[in-house]
Amino acid sequence: MSEQKSPPPAPVPCNECSAGMMQPRMITYFTWLNEELITVPHFPAWVCDMCGRREYDEKAISWLTTLLNPNAGKPTRVRKTPPRTRPRPGPSRPAPES
Repeated sequence: MSEQKSPPPAPVPCNECSAGMMQPRMITYFTWLNEELITVPHFPAWVCDMCGRREYDEKAISWLTTLLNPNAGKPTRVRKTPPRTRPRPGPSRPAPES
């Protein structure tokens, strides 16, 4: 079976220079994590063909932020709550009055 690929997204006008078109590209993304420079190759972005403005894919940024989180991969602390007390079975009808 062959997989059908969707067509690439159409270019959109650049909000910065208004002369260029924002094209989807895979670029190298750079960011600082404390005192370390992190580079991520093949990162999805939109790049203006005139001024070079870059806008990064929000979903990819969110994913990267999750991965770079110092707590990533650590188990989450589960707070134990005591089990609920259940009512004891008793008579289903009121006791007769004497």
